[in-house]
Amino acid sequence: MKAQHTIITTDADVTRGVRALRKRCAFMKAAHDLTGPPPLRRAEGGMPGLLRIVIGQQVSVASATAIWGRFQNVVKPLEADSILRRRETTFRKAGLSGPKIRTVRAVAQAVTNGELDFDAFEQMDADAVHDALVAVHGIGPWTADVYTMFCLGHADGWASGDLALQIAAEKLMELEARPSVSELTEIAERWRPWRSVAARLLWAYYAHLRNVKDAVPV
Repeated sequence: MKAQHTIITTDADVTRGVRALRKRCAFMKAAHDLTGPPPLRRAEGGMPGLLRIVIGQQVSVASATAIWGRFQNVVKPLEADSILRRRETTFRKAGLSGPKIRTVRAVAQAVTNGELDFDAFEQMDADAVHDALVAVHGIGPWTADVYTMFCLGHADGWASGDLALQIAAEKLMELEARPSVSELTEIAERWRPWRSVAARLLWAYYAHLRNVKDAVPV
């Protein structure tokens, strides 16, 4: 039986989440009043979406875009078997580091072995998706959570380890210190089943604090 949860596909879905959060949380209402409607922010799903997050980590947006373009050029079709057939030197020429190559291969192997079933994710709750992803070598909590929110579009995804969310929560809620991962996880319980929309609002609030155009790390 399909799990009862919302997949965000349109701006109307985000608006529904904002309305629900405004009713139940004064902090979310304040963030929304200040920043306005948060963006939809959907990205390609499946293995390509996950790999793009992996490849784009810890480099600039411009570098991530360039590396991803080269990666797509050397892996055609972009499927697990194609990845596993390529040599490490091919990936290095595309700009991937050793750890990223190992993670890319681990993802491809997990897909081949049936350990990662992207089609099944839409029937799973956000925490179950997170657990399935971090079970793959090289996939950390942040990667899993960002995939859940933006590639899968799960309305209740959340990323307690994201620095921008921690800072935004600290400032918005006037906390004594930046919350830890466990503390932010506990705080976010009040925003279920719309934690992904709460994250969008907090990222927008963080961008406002920093006066930058885009503070979402994807």
